[in-house]
Amino acid sequence: MSDSGTRILAVANQKGGVGKTTTSINLGTALAAVGRRVLVVDFDAQGNASTGLGIMRADRRLTSYDVVVDRMPLEEAIMPTLVPRLEIVPGDENLSGVETELAEDPRRSYRLREAIHDYVERAANDPEKRYDFILIDCPPSLSSLTINAMTAADALLVPLQCEFLALEGLSQLLRTVEVVRSGLNPKLDIQGVVLTMFDRRNNLSDQVADEVRNVLGNKVYRTVIPRNVRLSEAPSFGKPALLYDYRCPGSEAYIRLASEMLQRERARQVA
Repeated sequence: MSDSGTRILAVANQKGGVGKTTTSINLGTALAAVGRRVLVVDFDAQGNASTGLGIMRADRRLTSYDVVVDRMPLEEAIMPTLVPRLEIVPGDENLSGVETELAEDPRRSYRLREAIHDYVERAANDPEKRYDFILIDCPPSLSSLTINAMTAADALLVPLQCEFLALEGLSQLLRTVEVVRSGLNPKLDIQGVVLTMFDRRNNLSDQVADEVRNVLGNKVYRTVIPRNVRLSEAPSFGKPALLYDYRCPGSEAYIRLASEMLQRERARQVA
């Protein structure tokens, strides 16, 4: 966490379809709903976090690509969303070219870190601009974008789908975390692992949850995110599930997750 109190979390897992964007959008919304100021940085070339928060492609004048490649100040790319206290730096397909465009820069892995930390420093004394949380929605790969996000972050929030071989993918991610710690960001921590797409009718979900908890202990959140049609439908309406249907099981789970996260953060600050 920076001296300003802003907590920067990369929502990361190199596997696709595990709920990274859904978590970024809905956890951000739930945190905003209880009074926290939140910025989502859409760092995926698919730009799904932007779409899911109602930012149409034609309206994305500046994106996270401009921030990391052209060194545009972060605040120039920030856009409001339908959710009070929740803002976004949108992403778009140009992000797919970042690896090539920054290949010659020896400090290419620090581009997002520098942009975010410069902003946090400028906003430190302005409550209207200071964020409590910055959530970086990472792409489904261990590319230079994900490395940039890990280098920028205080910690990782890892959505993990309750399916066979889930831990195998997680072990690859944890190896990458060690590489980033050793060379780029020694303070990087695992903030927590969130079990997603949990199906109570399926014994496999329980088995995976038990296995993950046995390996990672209290790093795993008690709150699990269920398989839920409303969570899947909401992005097509340009809304987080909490606005689309706040009473659905998925929305209720993200509200509980936000509460558990805030408890965890308070305990970390006291420790």
